[in-house]
Amino acid sequence: MVSAVFHSPTDAAEPMSAPVAPPKPLARDAANEPVAPSTPAAPSARPPRAGIDWRSLWMRVLPPVLGLGLLWLVWTLATLKGGAFPTPGATWDAAVQLFANPFYRNGPNDQGIGWNILNSLERVGLGFGLAAAVGIPLGFIIGRFEFASRMLSPLISLLKPVSPLAWLPIGLLVFKSANPAAIWTIFICSIWPMVVNTAVGVQRVPQDYLNVARVLRLSEWKLVTRILFPAVLPYMLTGVRLSVGTAWLVIVAAEMLTGGVGIGFWVWDEWNNLNVRHILIAIFVIGIVGLLLEWALMALARRFSFDD
Repeated sequence: MVSAVFHSPTDAAEPMSAPVAPPKPLARDAANEPVAPSTPAAPSARPPRAGIDWRSLWMRVLPPVLGLGLLWLVWTLATLKGGAFPTPGATWDAAVQLFANPFYRNGPNDQGIGWNILNSLERVGLGFGLAAAVGIPLGFIIGRFEFASRMLSPLISLLKPVSPLAWLPIGLLVFKSANPAAIWTIFICSIWPMVVNTAVGVQRVPQDYLNVARVLRLSEWKLVTRILFPAVLPYMLTGVRLSVGTAWLVIVAAEMLTGGVGIGFWVWDEWNNLNVRHILIAIFVIGIVGLLLEWALMALARRFSFDD
């Protein structure tokens, strides 16, 4: 409230009251002042989900299905009149019965198809592993040193075309046993693709890389591990992929001749029993296992590719 001020008549010219400044607002305590609730932000719009590329999916699925359907159709037409060759339906029924118990044991020479596949894969793994342990370093040596290349290249060119089964009697002569002889045959036949591809990869390393290593005075070990190995890896994996395919081909033929437990011996045993349905099942099993090995190595090659 502002009180009135009275003046004398002589002060008529002067204003009746003095102006009063408006009261200053009280300082607010920021600590005790209630905070107004904030308005929730509108949710950000989600990016639209990428639609399924039906055409790409269709082109991936349809051709293999059509190929299998064509095989089934030709097989059905070829067996309409009967004969010794079984129909697709009879072969399928035999496969269902066979894989119902793939790991039975009724003696050393009567085991399920699962044990036969595992024994063959074990031999392939041993022979292929030994070939990789010898062939990859040998390929680096041949590709790196011209003297070694000139010395060993004629021997490789001479021995590489030899048929796999030609090496089997040598293995039987040396090892006096069927199982080591089969592993030896896999080793000697699967080593050549790894040697050749690794050597070609080393020889195609750009000379600029080697010049940089020479300027930095890198040791031979660092040159191999830091420069050559990353550059040669795609070639090396190609050789590995070719070698494992060769090893899986050779083991079937080697087991047919050596006997024992394995998919090759199982095929020959079913032929002696005139069970053609099991032979056809074995053909499909061999193809599927080889395809899975191929896919696994292709995935490994993409994983360690340096192209990008």
